[in-house]
Amino acid sequence: MIIQWLGNAGFKIQTKSQAGDLVVCMDPFSDSSGIKMPRFQADILTMSCNKELHNNAEAIRGEPFVIANPGEYETKGVFVYGVPAIISDAKGKKDRAAIYKLISEDLSIAHLSAIGETLSDEQLEKLGTVDILLVPVGSNGSLDYKKASEVVSQIEPRVVIPMYYKTTGQKTDLGGVEDFIKHCGLKSETTDKLKISRKDLQTKDTKLVILSI
Repeated sequence: MIIQWLGNAGFKIQTKSQAGDLVVCMDPFSDSSGIKMPRFQADILTMSCNKELHNNAEAIRGEPFVIANPGEYETKGVFVYGVPAIISDAKGKKDRAAIYKLISEDLSIAHLSAIGETLSDEQLEKLGTVDILLVPVGSNGSLDYKKASEVVSQIEPRVVIPMYYKTTGQKTDLGGVEDFIKHCGLKSETTDKLKISRKDLQTKDTKLVILSI
């Protein structure tokens, strides 16, 4: 599996299943953020909420299987579970959203959208075991670096990938990733793409991976 961060809360995931090589896009975003959303073809598209930083479906080519609401889904050997959540903007306006757990290649990935609070017991129970956590850390309505660290402790994943933080050119008022790196206390590595398989999770230590865009 190859995981690539696109900016904001967007990800491109290349995986294999019984149907062959597949591409998953999670939370494609609007170019209005100041970051250009890459255009590519995908087989599965998940959108966690109705905000323009999460639902730019027009950027995705082909005819993907679209998931835009909580529920249980299966397509081409990939399983996706959507857990109800609430997100807020910087002014406190609340919107419904979904936290997604994707399972493929015997790996589970949780995408936390732009949640701003730690997870409830019910959400944790529905998520279950998570190998790879995609967690917002930039505040402005989403988790800040302190709450993001608390969520990492709640879920106890094997790999943590921060998202939704300030990057070059971005117009959204977000904090940087540096405070999260210092506060979470995990050893970090930086790469442009994370190539990972089940055998890479043999160690018990949690790894922090910073993906560049």
